[in-house]
Amino acid sequence: MSAVALVPVALLGALVGFAVPRLTWRYAAPPAVSRVPRRAVWAVVAAVVFAGLAVARGDDSALPVFLAVAAVGLVLARVDLACLRLPDPLVLAAGVLALGGLTAVAMLSGEAARLLGALAGAAVAGVAHVLLALLPGSRLGFGDVKLATVLGLPLGWIGRDALVVGLVLPHLLHGGLVLGLLATGRVRRDTLLPLGPALLIGAWLALLQA
Repeated sequence: MSAVALVPVALLGALVGFAVPRLTWRYAAPPAVSRVPRRAVWAVVAAVVFAGLAVARGDDSALPVFLAVAAVGLVLARVDLACLRLPDPLVLAAGVLALGGLTAVAMLSGEAARLLGALAGAAVAGVAHVLLALLPGSRLGFGDVKLATVLGLPLGWIGRDALVVGLVLPHLLHGGLVLGLLATGRVRRDTLLPLGPALLIGAWLALLQA
């Protein structure tokens, strides 16, 4: 994607970022929300997320779908950071956007095989995270399982390598963060930390490198 075309996408991301805090209020109480970064930070983060997708996937007809899912993902990340929740309505919205959007793209572009790959990606991601959630002592919530399943759609659309990276990388990022916080005394072993942001960041990075 050219630099000229990239600017509007980044600006769109910034606008989405400005809207994220207000959308978060529906799912997290103000005292909880006050503990997470505010509007300007989210505008910058969203602009980077959108610009990164545009650069990496600018030649993919599914780019608008990726951007739409990313927009919902930003709200999910902020809610999870604020109150350790991944609300079903938001996860469902991301899933509808991903599945509906990719289905439409596949029908219009004749890429049925890629749609099958997306569905397979969702199935693999869902089953893998269900198994993780059922392990003894696991702190993986079923909100995380549902989000991972949704993210399997765009990852599977891109291909097997993106799916593998998108499945593994979030847990490496989360594990590294937990170890760092434990080492510095910022958290205890029984402290619950949100996994949703790591799932979203890992999927985003997987889409960038694929």
